[in-house]
Amino acid sequence: MKRICILGSTGSIGTQALQVIEQHSDLYEAYVLTAYNNTELIIEQARKFKPESVVIANEDNYGVVKDALADLPIKVYAGKKALCDVVRDQNVDIVLASMVGFAGLEPTIAAIKAGKTIALANKETLVVAGDLITRLAEEYKTPILPVDSEHSAIFQCLEPGNEIDKILLTCSGGPFRRMSMSQLETVTKSDALAHPTWNMGAKITIDSATLMNKGFEVIEARWLFGVKPEDIQVVVHPQSVIHSAVQFVDGAVKAQLGVPDMRLPIQYAFSYPKRLPLAGERLDLFSIRDLMFEKPDMERFPCLSLAYDALAAGGNMPCVLNAANEVVNRAFIEEKISFVRMSEVIRKTMSKVELVKDCTLETYLETDRLSRAIAAEMI
Repeated sequence: MKRICILGSTGSIGTQALQVIEQHSDLYEAYVLTAYNNTELIIEQARKFKPESVVIANEDNYGVVKDALADLPIKVYAGKKALCDVVRDQNVDIVLASMVGFAGLEPTIAAIKAGKTIALANKETLVVAGDLITRLAEEYKTPILPVDSEHSAIFQCLEPGNEIDKILLTCSGGPFRRMSMSQLETVTKSDALAHPTWNMGAKITIDSATLMNKGFEVIEARWLFGVKPEDIQVVVHPQSVIHSAVQFVDGAVKAQLGVPDMRLPIQYAFSYPKRLPLAGERLDLFSIRDLMFEKPDMERFPCLSLAYDALAAGGNMPCVLNAANEVVNRAFIEEKISFVRMSEVIRKTMSKVELVKDCTLETYLETDRLSRAIAAEMI
């Protein structure tokens, strides 16, 4: 029995992870559940799965959760520090890092230092501090297993001992793939949230519309697989049948295909190296009429270009990129900024923050604070 701590159990990844655990209750236990603010759902989850402990990061909601679970032998904690404490529990085997944004960095570091297997769905952790995270994972001999569908696909395609020539990172193109610049100037929040393929949380869905999500995945792939940025090629593939592929030095290309179902990469991270049955839709090749592939348009979607720029600069610049993006993403959802202006604010923020090459956790924390302030002031 593997005991799993889910950082972000009320989000899209967290709820689907609980479906996997429910299907394989003989193999997995939801040992710790955490949420930031969704008291209603985490209370419902706790009553159903009866974890050892629950953390509500927003301390204002502690009393609500505590009282609702008072009749059950579940420990209830609150606050950001508690997130770092629960991942260190000696009974936890796997930490699913599925919190959204920069907030997932410190709990993930705590889990790495505690030697837990990391099922990584929080891409911002590697975007912000890829160099630090990979060094810590090596130092503490902590495996990091990717949960993003694209990175899981790449991971499944790798062959030990065989050198990679190129990573082909697929991208649906989002809801605005065919729109002109003039059309993009008038798109709304509801337009951006209508993703054509995947069912995700609001933040990631907006990032997918701007292609910043794909830019983050480029940075994540660089650290997960140790490849050069120029060897990561983004391929727009609107059908989302091929989740990503690897080209080897002999020219052979190996791809992973499947229906768009995040439970598959979640389960594979839990069960690796074994595969388990998964109830759900199966890919029917006979129903596929076309598989399309296009180059991304970085002029209409400059966020992808900004991600490559941040990766090339190195140091704390990807942290600046992430912080500014979180600010403009929230501002767009709150209808305080237009779709096209999001990339402008990110670019200007990157130009205003000093580049620091050798970074510690404190460097990233200060960079995040400063970058958010600069981006917010521009908005």
